[in-house]
Amino acid sequence: MTNKKEKCGRDKKMQGRLSVWLAKHGLVHRSLGFDYQGIETLQIKPEDWHSIAVILYVYGYNYLRSQCAYDVAPGGLLASVYHLTRIEYGVDQPEEVCIKVFAPRSNPRIPSVFWVWKSSDFQERESYDMLGISYENHPRLKRILMPESWIGWPLRKDYIAPNFYEIQDTH
Repeated sequence: MTNKKEKCGRDKKMQGRLSVWLAKHGLVHRSLGFDYQGIETLQIKPEDWHSIAVILYVYGYNYLRSQCAYDVAPGGLLASVYHLTRIEYGVDQPEEVCIKVFAPRSNPRIPSVFWVWKSSDFQERESYDMLGISYENHPRLKRILMPESWIGWPLRKDYIAPNFYEIQDTH
């Protein structure tokens, strides 16, 4: 059985530099460890995301490399994922972080970061169009790939395509 001191030491190893900095400043988040490339991954609550996004920008994460979204599980949560990079002059290996914001599928609302990183414009619109995540305060949140008349969210795992018939017998 491990004692409290050993467990605490292990937990700190799972926290990256940014997670430690956020905790030191009392900013609520959850460390999800590191991906296969060693990039720190953090979970932020939707209600905290906008203020933490501004803080991260001021802290130096001035480049939104990508934003995407996915359906975690049928009937479960939806996730909006942000890959941020600190671009600095003369730095060959810029610091990166992955932020995940989870929202319930019954009312998936996440604050838009358009006013922090303008490059999120089309990316948040695509996530809205495919999964139905509503990005609050986005200036042009409307469908970008599907026609406005389309019903439903095609990348949700519980989505049933209209007029779709499986081939029952192929021989």
